[in-house]
Amino acid sequence: MKKRYSEEQIIRVIKEHEAGAKVADICRRLGISNGTFYNLRSKYAGMEINEAKRLRELEKENNKLKKLLAEKLLENEALKDVVSKKW
Repeated sequence: MKKRYSEEQIIRVIKEHEAGAKVADICRRLGISNGTFYNLRSKYAGMEINEAKRLRELEKENNKLKKLLAEKLLENEALKDVVSKKW
């Protein structure tokens, strides 16, 4: 669902459910399982579209920072190995 539908579409579907649409009908129309719908609902319920976009930006930034940290830790470990070797 994440790849096939945008955050905007997901939020619209959740609002449709909150307005009274049945989960089974929504899932059948979108081609997703009930579990997928409830997982998305737990993540996006109560959000507006601009908040979902901000969440996506923050997740992207967080992943970038995690990658940078991992690279620096690896580099630091390599430098420690070089320093600890006897010449």
